[in-house]
Amino acid sequence: MANTSSAKKATRKIARRAAINKNRRSRVRTFVRKVEEALASGDQAAAAAAFQVAQPELMRAATKGVLHRNTASRKVSRLAQRVKALSA
Repeated sequence: MANTSSAKKATRKIARRAAINKNRRSRVRTFVRKVEEALASGDQAAAAAAFQVAQPELMRAATKGVLHRNTASRKVSRLAQRVKALSA
């Protein structure tokens, strides 16, 4: 258990940051899931629209440190590839 006032403050900061990161990660997963569902249904227009919304959300998560930037780029790339394949 934290004894010093600075350690107590650090635990409060960590808890606050963890909650914010959890919220951001959840948002990313939601947007990615919407793209996945549109791809599964075969609706190319919906998939493209969902991807346009999901891409900035993934990159924002990378900027904020929730995801590594290479991870976000990889996810965007793979989703874009699947959306493009659906239209072909």
